Amino acid sequence: MASDEVKLYAVGGSPFVCRVEIALSLKGIKYEIIEEDLKNKSVDLLKYNPVHKQVPVLVHNGKPISESLVILEYIDDVWNMKFPILPLDPYEKALAIFWTKFVDDSCIPAIFKVFGNVGDEQAFAKACEQLQILENELAAKAKKFFGGDNINIVDIAADFIAYWLGMIEEATEIKIVTQDKFPKISEWADNFIKCPVVKELLPPRVLPPRAQLLEYFKKRFGKA
Repeated sequence: MASDEVKLYAVGGSPFVCRVEIALSLKGIKYEIIEEDLKNKSVDLLKYNPVHKQVPVLVHNGKPISESLVILEYIDDVWNMKFPILPLDPYEKALAIFWTKFVDDSCIPAIFKVFGNVGDEQAFAKACEQLQILENELAAKAKKFFGGDNINIVDIAADFIAYWLGMIEEATEIKIVTQDKFPKISEWADNFIKCPVVKELLPPRVLPPRAQLLEYFKKRFGKA
């Protein structure tokens, strides 16, 4: 599909945008980044994503797709000749989609609740409970990644846990994931962020710089 036009409406430093960039890069797809200001959203962004009015939005030959997990599935369906990020087996594919939704619907909200409700022991326990489920899944696979020997859609969906969570922990001085408590998640995160494609797309390789993101999280969670 040499004539394809691929644009990605994005903001720097977003783990959800980073998901899409990882998938595009793994597939070797050339794309144009359209930087958005979420305080002054462009006419195009509002046109392409009128429901949520958020990034990321992938525009492929003029056709928009929104929501990062939906975009990841679309990318794998369209550019299916190189580096599959979803299993080919229907059952394994269904399981992978289940885990991506678990990350988005259960893990990430539980983690954010800890930082939004400092000192709430129930919130902390709930986040640990959700992370323990991921810990157990990694232990059961006995592989480097959720995808086995190579990263797949579950690893990409969990990029927030691999990288951004550590920055929020540093900014707030609240530690959830430790080597002792979550050894498999810790090892997986280290392997994931060392993947060449992933490493190239994480701050400080892309804007905003890591220090700026740390300051943002300090202000967001009341530590500045």
